[in-house]
Amino acid sequence: MFDQKIFDHKMKVTLDRLSKELASLSTGRANSKMLDLIKVDVYGQKMPINQLATITTPEPRMINIQVWDLNNVALIDSSIRKSELGLNPQIDGQIIRLPIPSLTEERRNEIKKMINSMGEKYKVAIRTVRREANDQLKSLLKDKNISEDDEKKNEKIIQKITDNNIKNIDERIVAKEKEIMTI
Repeated sequence: MFDQKIFDHKMKVTLDRLSKELASLSTGRANSKMLDLIKVDVYGQKMPINQLATITTPEPRMINIQVWDLNNVALIDSSIRKSELGLNPQIDGQIIRLPIPSLTEERRNEIKKMINSMGEKYKVAIRTVRREANDQLKSLLKDKNISEDDEKKNEKIIQKITDNNIKNIDERIVAKEKEIMTI
């Protein structure tokens, strides 16, 4: 039997991932979520910084990372430098300070391009879920588990869910672009 809720849930998970990625983008203000996507290769696995240190934002343009294990300071520093955030960590013992530079016009446009490519990536992911649903419908029809009418009805439902999610992605992208471009 076909269950559209499974595919609707997969699309919602995709939207949640987009939200997390968008939150990680710098808007010129210190935000600990900026570091959420950075993974550090420690203890034989990739771990988020917040599992290796305490992250605080003492000032609007500063993030402090209090690293718990001195051996991880260089690894965290390296991971931040390799990320696309464009931050320059300053090490002071077990504390890593991240001054957040104000956004230049050039950097704003760079981030805008990143936001647009993220949007496209997630739209493709949503369409992949739709294709997966439609393939399942075709398979059920071929095995005579559903009628042609049921297949068409469910295809329309899945298309409507897809359209709503694509629209949602577009709205989030436009909102984030507006946030980035606001001085």
